[in-house]
Amino acid sequence: ITRMHFQWDWLCLGVLIISSVTAEIENEETLDADVEVEDFDKQSQDADVDRDKSSLEVVYQTPKPTGEVYFTETFDGVLAGWVLSKTKKEDTDDNIAKYDGRWEVEELKENTVPGDRGLVLKSVAKHHAISAMLTKAFIFDNKPLIVQYEVNFQEGIDCGGAYIKLLSSSDDLNLEYFFDKTPYTIMFGPDKCGEDYKLHFIFRHKNPKTGEYDEKHAKRPDIDLKKFYLDKKTHLYTLVLKPDDTFEMLIDQSVVSKGSLLEDMVPPVNPPKEIEDPNDKKPDGWDERPKIPDPDAVKPDDWDEDEPSKIEDPDAVKPEGWLDDEPQYVPDPNAKKPKDWDEEMDGEWEAPQIPNPKCETAPGCGHWVRPMKNNPNYKGKWKAPMIDNPNYQGIWSPRKILNPDYFEDLHPFKMTTVNAIGLELWSMTSDIYFDNFIICSEKEVADRWAADGWGLKKLVASANEPGMFSQLVTAAEDHPWLWVLYILTLALPVGLGVLFCWPAKKTDEDIDFKKPDISKPITKGELKPEREELEDDEIELEEKENEGTAED
Repeated sequence: ITRMHFQWDWLCLGVLIISSVTAEIENEETLDADVEVEDFDKQSQDADVDRDKSSLEVVYQTPKPTGEVYFTETFDGVLAGWVLSKTKKEDTDDNIAKYDGRWEVEELKENTVPGDRGLVLKSVAKHHAISAMLTKAFIFDNKPLIVQYEVNFQEGIDCGGAYIKLLSSSDDLNLEYFFDKTPYTIMFGPDKCGEDYKLHFIFRHKNPKTGEYDEKHAKRPDIDLKKFYLDKKTHLYTLVLKPDDTFEMLIDQSVVSKGSLLEDMVPPVNPPKEIEDPNDKKPDGWDERPKIPDPDAVKPDDWDEDEPSKIEDPDAVKPEGWLDDEPQYVPDPNAKKPKDWDEEMDGEWEAPQIPNPKCETAPGCGHWVRPMKNNPNYKGKWKAPMIDNPNYQGIWSPRKILNPDYFEDLHPFKMTTVNAIGLELWSMTSDIYFDNFIICSEKEVADRWAADGWGLKKLVASANEPGMFSQLVTAAEDHPWLWVLYILTLALPVGLGVLFCWPAKKTDEDIDFKKPDISKPITKGELKPEREELEDDEIELEEKENEGTAED
C-alpha cells in the first residue's frame, strides 16, 4: 500500500508540472485577460493550413466593399487620388521643415501575399505628408463612424507614428498644403517613442461659446501594447464611434479600450459648473496649524541640553597585542622610482603607501582610542510637546463661484464633418507599411473588408510560424527558468515508467501479506468429536427450555 501511495504522489507531481508548462506557453500567446474579444467574422481563418510547408499558397483578390462606404483604399492598383504635400512644417529648422519623406507602394517584406501591396513610408528622420479626399463626406448625425486600416512595422519602431488624421471639411482645404497645423476632426492610430507605446484617439471639440477648438484625448488602454510594435506582423486598427457618445478602439478585432466621450476624455468635454474664485485671498489671521507647541510646558530642571550624544566607552580595554608603535600604512618596499621622474619638475619621489603587513596579524596598529558609545544622559534640545491647536481653522481654499465659461454639450459625437484622410508623420525607422483603409458605418462591412485583407495576411503569417519546438526554445530564451521545467517534463515519463513497470524485489512482508489462506482437510477422526460436541450443546439447551416451562 505504501508503494502504491508513493507512485501516485509521483504521478500527481508529474501532471502538475506538465500543466504548468502548458499554461505558461499558452499565456505567452494570449492577449491580456481584460481584453474583450468581439465576435467578428472568422471565415478567412477557417481554411486548413499545411504547417509543414515554409509558406502558404494563396490566391489574393483585391477586397471589395460590400455596403455603403465613405472611403476605401487597397493600394493594389494605380495610386490615384493621393496628394503629396508641397508645404513646410512651421517652427522647424529649414533643413528638416520640408515634407520630403518618400513613399512607395510595394508588397510586404515578410509573409508576402502575392499581388497584395500597401503604402510604405521609406525615409528616416524626414517629415512625410500624404492625403486623399473621401469618396463621400462623413456627417456626424445618426450613424456610427468606423475607421479601420492595417499597419506593419516591418523594421520594428524606434521613434515614430503610424496614426491617421480625418481632416475637417472646409472650403479652403487644399491637400497640397496639408501639414501639422491643418485642422482635423479625429486623429487615431499607434505611436511610439522610447519605451512609451501609445494608441491615440484624439478629437477636436468645438467650444459652443467661443467657437475655439480643444483637443480631447482618450485615456490610455490598460493593456501592454509593446508586442504590436515589435513583432513585425500586420495588425488591424479599428476605431468605432457611436451616436450614443461612446467609443471603442480595437487591435486585431479585440477591444483594447472603450469608454464615453463625456466621461473618459482628458480634459473633459464639459468644463466644471463652479471654479475657485481667482480674486479670493486667504485672510491674514487664518490659522492652518492643526498642532502647536504647548505654551504652558516648562523644561524640566534636570534637562541638560549640553550633554553630547556620544561618549567614550569607559569600560573599553585596549586589545592585547595592539601595536602602538606601528603605523597603519608604510611605503611600498617593492616600488621603484619611474625612469622618467624629474625631481625638478615632479618634486621628490616617494614610494606609494600600502597597508602595514605587521598589522594584518595584530588586532590593530597606531595610537589606540577608546570607542564611542551612546550617551545614556543625552536628551538633546528640549522642545515643548505638541497639543491640538484651539484656533485651528482648517486648510484654507478659495470660495467657489459659477464658472463664466461653463457650457454643457450633451452630444460630443456631433463633431465637425470630415471629408479627407491624411498621414502626417515623422519616423526614425523606415518601411512602415499601411494597407486597406476603410471608413464606413456598418460593422458587417468592416468585418468583411478585414476578412478579405488582413485575415488573409494573418493566415499566411500563421502558416509561416515556426514549429512547436522552435516556439519552446524561443520561450526559454525569454524565460531561462523554463529549461528546468522542460527537463523535468522529459524526465518524468521515464521516472514514472520505471516506478510503475520495473519489477520490484518482494520482501517477506509482501509475501506474508499476499499469501492466501489455505484450509486444512478435515479427517473423519476430527469431524466426529466436533459433531458429538454439537449434539451435547443442543441437548443442554432443550433441558433448560423444559425447566422454564415447568416453572410456569
